[in-house]
Amino acid sequence: MTDDNNELIMTAMGILTHAGDARLHAKKALKHVQALQFEEADTCLQEAKKEITQAHAAQTAIIQAEARGVQYEYCMLFNHAQDTLMTINSEIELCDSLVDTFRSFANMFVRKEEN
Repeated sequence: MTDDNNELIMTAMGILTHAGDARLHAKKALKHVQALQFEEADTCLQEAKKEITQAHAAQTAIIQAEARGVQYEYCMLFNHAQDTLMTINSEIELCDSLVDTFRSFANMFVRKEEN
């Protein structure tokens, strides 16, 4: 195994760690939505987005290195990390929409009760 592939493996583990943390924050956001705690949900989503951005930056660094001519051997772990990154990114986007949707519903019910 080359030093470049060691870097690839370490980067893959970093991507998986940040993406996994992002997923945990997104799940916490949904739990807060269920309790109608929208500010807490927003905070969790902000944390999820920070984590997924770090994972994406790590992936981008590898892609840019390849564009500069660094050659990596195929690494199933990096492939898995990319797949995980994109899946969790989609989950975060969906959670963001769900938080907004439920916030709108909650606001509609509050307005209805006020009338």
